[in-house]
Amino acid sequence: MHHCTINILVSKILTKLTPWKNQTLSLEISSKFVKDTSSINKASSDFGKLFQEIPSAVFYPCTISDLAHLIKSSYTSSCPFKIAARGRGHSVGGQAMAKDGVVVEMASLNSGIRVCWSEDLGFYGDVGGEQLWIDVLRTTMEYGLAPVSWTDYLYLSVGGTLSNGGISGQSFLHGPQISNVHEMDVITGKGDFVTCSKSMNSDLFYAVLGGLGQFGIITRARIVLQKAPKRVKWVRMIYEDFATFTKDQEHLISLNQGPNYVEGSLIMKKSPANNWRSSFFSILDEAKVNSLASKHGVVYSLEVVKYYDESNIQTIDEVLGVHVHRVNILIWSMFKIYF
Repeated sequence: MHHCTINILVSKILTKLTPWKNQTLSLEISSKFVKDTSSINKASSDFGKLFQEIPSAVFYPCTISDLAHLIKSSYTSSCPFKIAARGRGHSVGGQAMAKDGVVVEMASLNSGIRVCWSEDLGFYGDVGGEQLWIDVLRTTMEYGLAPVSWTDYLYLSVGGTLSNGGISGQSFLHGPQISNVHEMDVITGKGDFVTCSKSMNSDLFYAVLGGLGQFGIITRARIVLQKAPKRVKWVRMIYEDFATFTKDQEHLISLNQGPNYVEGSLIMKKSPANNWRSSFFSILDEAKVNSLASKHGVVYSLEVVKYYDESNIQTIDEVLGVHVHRVNILIWSMFKIYF
């Protein structure tokens, strides 16, 4: 873009951004503000659909320094403005919005994913806060590794889930995702770049993890990795009684050497079919589940996963059968997944 054109664009943007009218931002930073209708509309809502907050502009940083400069400009200004980081907009309470302020599109960064090993930590991944968990999985699987704790939906940003908690079917064994982080790089509300961990700047470390983005923006997370399972056996079970459903779930997570993954969910009368992976049931069972959901308004589902490999391939069905023999299953389906 021609230098003169950039100057005109920046002038127009800054003229419309009232909070910034009395401060000076470098041309390099100012040119990364965008105020087109599409970008503003996208940054004005999130997955929760509970709030709509319209920002003055959207910021597309190219580097971590761009982000730090933006935040420091607000902090040192006589007229500070709101700033919110947006991963993929999956927050439910408007955390990724900034009314009359600036929404930072974290996806414009590309900090990358590195798989490393150390004698103290074992295998770990240094992951940009803007990265998606699906890309973390693809990268780590090239080394036969995977994070120990997940979310169900993998098209979420690392920084976004670590700002919330990150609950998964492995949480009963390994804790949520925030329990499996060695250290982070964070841009604080003052615009400072700080590396933090349990032993270094620990107050910031624990505040940012699960802090809903209110204590800093995560730009890098060092996450725990483990050997990825070679095969998994996945069981899905359907219940119509809530008390039985929760009792069985508690039984399964209490077993020694039990399942590697246990998660409960609801199937509502109007739930879309792919919301509970109906294709994994037979047509007859699928029709029965739909009928039960229509009759009761809601039925309950337990997903149970057991890892295995060549050494116990002959006994996996028996082992999993022992795990579930005490549960009160209405409908169930069992199948294998191979990596």
